[in-house]
Amino acid sequence: MDGLSAELRVVSYGSDDAQLLTREVQEEYGRRYGGEGDISPIDVHEFDAPRGHFVMVYVGQEPAAMGGWRRGGPAGDSDGEIKRMYVRPAFARQGHARRVLAELERSAVEAGLTRLVLETGTAQPEAIALYLSAGYDHVPAFGFYAEYDDSVHLAKRLTPLA
Repeated sequence: MDGLSAELRVVSYGSDDAQLLTREVQEEYGRRYGGEGDISPIDVHEFDAPRGHFVMVYVGQEPAAMGGWRRGGPAGDSDGEIKRMYVRPAFARQGHARRVLAELERSAVEAGLTRLVLETGTAQPEAIALYLSAGYDHVPAFGFYAEYDDSVHLAKRLTPLA
């Protein structure tokens, strides 16, 4: 894939490409944690504007990475929860996750959110490292995975637009 340009696109979480990558990340979660993957309830429309935002990175015409936020979290509607962050293995370590995360933060500020929150797991050290390096801090457990011992809960306060 070297030499091909990477393009960030706002897409529907219900799109075929987003669902393809979702199946792949669910298989990865199953390998890392056992079971069926992420079993928290998600409706594809939770990522529709104005209550959410979902993006994918394409390298050429190939879907390479994805992520989104949906409004709501421990502080209510001033929070957005990041979900479905994933980079396909063939595209790992090329900056796509940081690009998706930066777009999620930008769009969350634009939507008036004051904080982004997320849950990841101890079997995803690369994800934890990404978020910590991007300014996310540990917060008290919340949401669907609050009682899981292998869950890591993080948040980042957002700076409003001037």
